[in-house]
Amino acid sequence: MSRVRVRFAPSPTGYVHVGNARTALFNWLFARHHGGAFVLRIEDTDVERSQEAYERQLIDDLRWLGLDWDEGPDQGGPMGPYRQSERKPIYRRYALQLIDLGRAYFCFCTPEQLETERQEALKAGRQPMYSGRCRKRPREESARQVAQGQPASIRLQIEGGPFGWDDLVHGRTSFSSDVIGDFILMRSDGNPAYNFAVVIDDHLMDITHVIRGDDHISNTPRQLAVYQALGWPPPQFAHLSTILGPDRSRLSKRHGATSLQNFREMGILPEALRNYLALLGWSPHDGVTEILSLPDLIAQFSLDRITKSPAVFDQEKLNWMNRHYLRSADLRRLARLAAPFLVQAGYLPPDKWPEDVLTWLEHLLEAVRKNISTLAEVPAAARLVFEYDAERAAHREETRDVARDPAAREVLKALISKLAALPEVTYARFREVVKAVQEETGKKGKELFHPIRVALTGAASGMELEKLIPLLEEGSKLPLTRPVKSTTERLREFAAATQLL
Repeated sequence: MSRVRVRFAPSPTGYVHVGNARTALFNWLFARHHGGAFVLRIEDTDVERSQEAYERQLIDDLRWLGLDWDEGPDQGGPMGPYRQSERKPIYRRYALQLIDLGRAYFCFCTPEQLETERQEALKAGRQPMYSGRCRKRPREESARQVAQGQPASIRLQIEGGPFGWDDLVHGRTSFSSDVIGDFILMRSDGNPAYNFAVVIDDHLMDITHVIRGDDHISNTPRQLAVYQALGWPPPQFAHLSTILGPDRSRLSKRHGATSLQNFREMGILPEALRNYLALLGWSPHDGVTEILSLPDLIAQFSLDRITKSPAVFDQEKLNWMNRHYLRSADLRRLARLAAPFLVQAGYLPPDKWPEDVLTWLEHLLEAVRKNISTLAEVPAAARLVFEYDAERAAHREETRDVARDPAAREVLKALISKLAALPEVTYARFREVVKAVQEETGKKGKELFHPIRVALTGAASGMELEKLIPLLEEGSKLPLTRPVKSTTERLREFAAATQLL
């Protein structure tokens, strides 16, 4: 086998959908497994819908997912340019070459004429197909009309015969030429048609394998016709199954998040999404392992383990996988990734965060990460650290018994007086104080700790006090948008709200 070269060729007309992201990932894994090249090519000939902003976003999203490329529009390469909009003269040259070879011709039919043909075919129950009315025009006459400025497209002349290939996923696949017709190579506005441009690009960029979604299967016979007309050997094709939603309809926005941007905004880690996407329509050697590192994926990836049947996207499964990666991720990295969510919640200032704030965020993430599925859930999980309402704590249905229970009040009175005498509260000193309260009041277990938890958090359950106390004490010293109240402050406010002292 010659050196593997694959490409991911998105159109910059919107955000990167998970289906496209999986296609990019499979191409990248295939290239890296074989020590080949991964090429990024931008198919931006749809002038009305293509935007530079979308191109910048897709490059950013792919890098976020952990993919890199050996050649592309942002870094160049020996076979560029890598934007189709910059390759128009190349397409024109090969289209004219096909005319010279007698395998293509100029077409002067107007959109109105073509629509009339289409409607007549539909009424007759036939597959709409170009009639070939411009085929018989003398080549010299057509060239003269074009030279005089008359708009004309260029069509490929289909001579008949089936167009088939051995798909690396679906097996032998074939289409009759009857469903193709003489299709357009170059439009009258000078832009290439997709099925022409992609062949020229793939051939000139030495692409050995075309790995793409199965929505392109119907395009493949047209592309094979172009390869045949130019006398070029086609690459090998592998068409990936569709990704479905839980209701087994094609995955769309109505199913929830569908783009890489959506998942980034949700706080899904790239390594979790990458791992999950790899398992949509592909399986590792043992068929059961689900958590796979990037080196594992590269080592095991092969096209023969891709399934033909559609893959179902399961958000809950992705969340499960994200929880796994959250629990093992570097805390400093998580702190930086979680900070924007806390900014959005109004807890952190929207600028660079000093070292002491990031260190404190590490402790916060360590305390809450076992209870969250995404980073977007961090503000809610950390709310009890940032927000404290003594009046609400004293009067909520699940906690108001503490404010009324004489035994609970006795515990809190003793605790507050002893903590107030400390120059600084640490968890070790807090434990010593609680032990002294136990000895003084004779209360232990739930009788001792339940009122303390309620007074500090306003809830009957939640974060362990061993983690909460240091967060409150250190957080109260930091320049946060929402100041954190210390242990003593909270107890004093609870005492005031319940007329405890």
